Amino acid sequence: MAEIASSERWLLVSVSTAGGTPSLRMHVWRRLRGLGAVYLQQSVCLLPDRKQIKREIARLLDRVRREGGSGRMLHLELTDPAERDELVAEFQEARDAEYEDLLERLPSFFDELETETARGRATYVEVEESEADLARFRTWLAKIEARDYFGAAAGDRARAELARAADALAMFEDAALSADTSSQTSRNTEARRLHAVEGE
Repeated sequence: MAEIASSERWLLVSVSTAGGTPSLRMHVWRRLRGLGAVYLQQSVCLLPDRKQIKREIARLLDRVRREGGSGRMLHLELTDPAERDELVAEFQEARDAEYEDLLERLPSFFDELETETARGRATYVEVEESEADLARFRTWLAKIEARDYFGAAAGDRARAELARAADALAMFEDAALSADTSSQTSRNTEARRLHAVEGE
């Protein structure tokens, strides 16, 4: 999870893509959303004043200008604690919504493992597919955590559920290994029996 800021400093970012390339507007939107920006109005947003964020915004504004747009990054401080708390709550609310979205999708992962186990289909192929699904969830969680600047409450639940998903997959993998080993043993036994019959 991202470090909680102790500073009251913020970045006010204003970007205009008018006159820019067709893909520029989408790139700006995706980049600012990826950083977790809170919009004050169209094309104007706020982010915590942190080194990595400043570097990202500087690179973004450089591209915007090179492609025909314009933009500014201003540093400011919020002197009113209530205003600061309100802004932090808005960041947390946005991250909580993202964590909840992830949490709403995770039950399908558990359901799939349970269904395949009940059908006796705990196989290597199914394990690989489930590993890929879990990797996608982990990547998703990491992206949310990277922009969770103020420790949104739902983050702990999301991390706990993902850990539970990893445990469930480990159990499914054990079942697949046992089934595969048992099947191989049965095939070997049958082969030896046939060999013995043919040798009579």
